Amino acid sequence: MNKAVILAGGQGKRMKAEMPKPLFRVLGEPMLRWVITACESADIADICVVKGFKGEMIDEYLGKKYTTVLQAERLGTGHAVQQAIPFLENDTSGNTLVLCGDAPFIDEETIRNSLAMHEKQGNAVTVITAELENPFGYGRIIRSAKGISGIVEQKDATDEQKAVKEVNSGAYWFRTADLVELLGKLTNDNAQNEYYLTDTVSIAISEGKNAGAFKSDNADIIKGANDRKDLLELNTYARMAVINKHLENGVEFTCTDGVIIERGVEIGVGTEILPNTILRRNTSVGRNCVIGPNTVVENCKIGDSVKLNTVQAYDSVIESGVHIGPYVHIRPDSLIRSEAKIGDFVEIKNSTIGEKTAIAHLAYVGDSDIGKRVNIGCGTVTVNYDGIAKSRCVIGDNCFIGCNTNLIAPVKLGKAVYTAAGTTVTRDVPDYALAIDRGVMKINEGYTLRKLKTKLGK
Repeated sequence: MNKAVILAGGQGKRMKAEMPKPLFRVLGEPMLRWVITACESADIADICVVKGFKGEMIDEYLGKKYTTVLQAERLGTGHAVQQAIPFLENDTSGNTLVLCGDAPFIDEETIRNSLAMHEKQGNAVTVITAELENPFGYGRIIRSAKGISGIVEQKDATDEQKAVKEVNSGAYWFRTADLVELLGKLTNDNAQNEYYLTDTVSIAISEGKNAGAFKSDNADIIKGANDRKDLLELNTYARMAVINKHLENGVEFTCTDGVIIERGVEIGVGTEILPNTILRRNTSVGRNCVIGPNTVVENCKIGDSVKLNTVQAYDSVIESGVHIGPYVHIRPDSLIRSEAKIGDFVEIKNSTIGEKTAIAHLAYVGDSDIGKRVNIGCGTVTVNYDGIAKSRCVIGDNCFIGCNTNLIAPVKLGKAVYTAAGTTVTRDVPDYALAIDRGVMKINEGYTLRKLKTKLGK
């Protein structure tokens, strides 16, 4: 079985944060998640993550799905992989991919193609490389007639070697049995007193084993982040890569200022994304929509021809032809049926809003089921919480809810019910009825003359 070891023990001191560097996010996902996703897309499911600084945060993020091992001391990349030897020894029949948890742009195609070459050439180790126009600072790949003769670091390279543009990405394929053997032969006889994974290449060659280099077409596999500036550059690059993908698929962007679209988002042809729009997680947007400006949508399913203007929507479904905004909050577990209209300063939570229903402005609808063609008047509130438990309101088709109506849950309104403005509904209302609750108005004549006589006289 093929497996992967992901190195995620770095502290990233220059990030100036108390968390492992691979947990810093690129387009909303930790860099470590990008690397794991690439592995799983390439059908590598047996994954071991080597943790170090604040390793408990890695465990908390990953849960129990993946194996983790601790590198208690930071003694080099070779030492990090050595911590995974028990994991490797569980099955040494296949190959092992070693990746850096803070290099998020490794891709499925590179993993698959490099493995194919690794197996075809019968290599003990295959270094995954990329070609850079400016290779300064990276280890240069020195090739030979048989494949690769070594990796020379910048500080040790001759002028001729410095001219080489092919560099080590920090990713490797190993025959698993050879990796276990090579790890046992690493020494720390160097200026840093560390165990370098790159030394496995020279050891393998010295023992007559095959060593090769696969040059990826994706030079972005080199990109990583050592500080906040680098992290911003990764986010900027990833953000524009996603936007360019959607442009190619027929999505319109008049201006990309403030637009952030995570890579799991799907958008239909003809949809326009306006400035300051953020689309997160597994959101899907249909065709011919207008999303934005100033809109956040997270993990929602949105139908065709929907308009969202200054909306925040989470974990909900919005069907086709719906118009929402401005200043609307759609909270989780809500379903907005087709052609509904929701206007300014409305909040909806855990509710179903029926087809062609209108909630024009200044209303709260929580834990409710509202039918078709209902009109919810300004200032309406579903009073769903009594301080102990939450209850639901049900409003039938074709109801007209007057302004400033309070619906005290649990309560059910039948078909075509009207409520008079200012009514508080505390019990069920039958079909076709009018609910009106207005106390007797009292007029206290002369009240303000008595109360404000000192002010009114001026």
